[in-house]
Amino acid sequence: MTGEIAAAVGAELLKVRRSLVPWVTVAAFALAGLVGAFFMFVLQDPARARALGLLGSKAQLTGSAADWAGHLALTAQIVALGGLLVFGVIVIWLFGREFADRTATDLLALPAPRSAIVVAKLLVALGWSLLLTLQLVALTLVSGAVLGLPGWSWQVARGGVGIVVVTALLTTALATTYGLVACLGRGYLPAMATMLASLFAAQVVAALGFGEWFPWSVPALISGVAGPDQSSPGAAGVLGVVLVGVLASGGTVFWWQHADQT
Repeated sequence: MTGEIAAAVGAELLKVRRSLVPWVTVAAFALAGLVGAFFMFVLQDPARARALGLLGSKAQLTGSAADWAGHLALTAQIVALGGLLVFGVIVIWLFGREFADRTATDLLALPAPRSAIVVAKLLVALGWSLLLTLQLVALTLVSGAVLGLPGWSWQVARGGVGIVVVTALLTTALATTYGLVACLGRGYLPAMATMLASLFAAQVVAALGFGEWFPWSVPALISGVAGPDQSSPGAAGVLGVVLVGVLASGGTVFWWQHADQT
């Protein structure tokens, strides 16, 4: 089984290498990193930003402080919000393209376990998402050094990067649900609609104060994007996200094994 999964991963990586989608995701996270650096530049000296025309004269800045802790916290918030969108697109593309390109029946005819194909897609999605996260972390470290942000220490860096990585892992787990919907709906559109609906619902539920009980709100709460008034979810909230990822992954395997594909 391990060899079959490895072969399936190789096939998926070949598809990824021949597509423009990876470059689009790289560009999206690069832009996100630059936006984060811009916010830190403005927060360092709002008067300077106004003088340069980068900030309106009546604009008020709130949120992160212009130091290393604030910069890394902002990165985690970018992963929590933008990551669900970008990681979701990755998973939707990996599964949905098989139906859009009419290659799903070809995969099912291969002399390989269908579960191996699903596991390979999920592993590629996980690796892809983590590489994008590392790219964003690298941009954060470089931009913070260039800006000369105060408050650097290895403890701050480890803590900040750790939150970014945990947020990325939880967000990737939630994105597996869109892969299941792409299979059930046999294409991109149902999964994209589900992704947008979950993003909207996560904001509403978090604003109502019940975010720790709604898995799609948990990564944002951990990153601190909801603000200091919202407490970070406990073990139950994290466990809920893990459970969603396990059920969605298992459901996708079950669908590929038992659904009528004719």
